[in-house]
Amino acid sequence: MSKMLKVTLVRSLIGVTAKHRSTIRGLGLRHTGHCVELADTPEVRGMIRKVPYLLRWEELS
Repeated sequence: MSKMLKVTLVRSLIGVTAKHRSTIRGLGLRHTGHCVELADTPEVRGMIRKVPYLLRWEELS
């Protein structure tokens, strides 16, 4: 079984650039406080690395 990441949007998207909004939407997050579980892939890690100031994430076993 592959590793999973729990990603939570912790800051508002007000005042955020359009590219960063698209990245958040691509991760499946919709509003502040929303959590999703995603597979730990290089693509997802890259998206998280692009907007770390908006997110909190943790590895699930």
